[in-house]
Amino acid sequence: MRDLAGRLDLCSINTATLGHQAPIGAMIEAVAKMGFGGIAPWRRDLEGEDVAAVARQIRETGLRVSGLCRSTYFPAASAAGRQAAIDDNRRAVDQAAELGAACFVLVVGSLPEESRDLPRARQEVEEGIAALLPHARAAGVRLALEPLHPVYAADRSAITTITEALDLAERVEPVAEHLGLAVDAYHVWWDPALAPGIARAGRDGRLFALHICDWLRVTRDPLTDRGMMGDGVIDLPALRGMVEDAGYEGAVEVEIFSSHDWWRRPMEETLAVTADRLQTVC
Repeated sequence: MRDLAGRLDLCSINTATLGHQAPIGAMIEAVAKMGFGGIAPWRRDLEGEDVAAVARQIRETGLRVSGLCRSTYFPAASAAGRQAAIDDNRRAVDQAAELGAACFVLVVGSLPEESRDLPRARQEVEEGIAALLPHARAAGVRLALEPLHPVYAADRSAITTITEALDLAERVEPVAEHLGLAVDAYHVWWDPALAPGIARAGRDGRLFALHICDWLRVTRDPLTDRGMMGDGVIDLPALRGMVEDAGYEGAVEVEIFSSHDWWRRPMEETLAVTADRLQTVC
């Protein structure tokens, strides 16, 4: 496992960690000034921006783009809705290519309104990814399928475990090239099959991204009350060790949704604490 002490160049900041409280240009400058090696924009931070100019600013500050977040949900109540999601995700893939992103993160969605058919939602996810993959391949963009914690199974993701995500990826792209996984500590730390799942992802060449934060013992909101590393119950060194021992050499990306705490703090304070925790508890 890599030693992160003095190696913030190995680390990246997902812009969600900063609560989308500043323009993308200001976030890029702040992340670079703190000494991080990468940044992972959310698409909402690119709205109304010249993506080519954003990409140029990122390059000029010496940062890499560890990922672009995130996909439009694939399941929908109608065929037209499902096609619109695929089309929107194709546009996002083009943005990822322009940014030089290491991957485009797929948060796939689940039950459309009024639906209780989870198997159908899973099928629509798989069909949507299969339809998106040729465009990603042509653009040279890797798709990182991110399984989410089961608490989100009704709305945000019908895919909830690493094993399930790998099974889907193998069906859609039997030999890994452009379809792999984003392993997010917040979503997978609890899984009894975590170690063999990560090892399998490594053997298959499907470890495309690593996201970290912490799970607070008392969580006020399962979506927007993630913890700063070291404040919760996840054994982050063990989890990161599994991922890196399986062959992952990409950025250690911090992604914290925290409407109760960190999003209320100045951006510079959040970055400073993040830098310290990465080097001391991760």
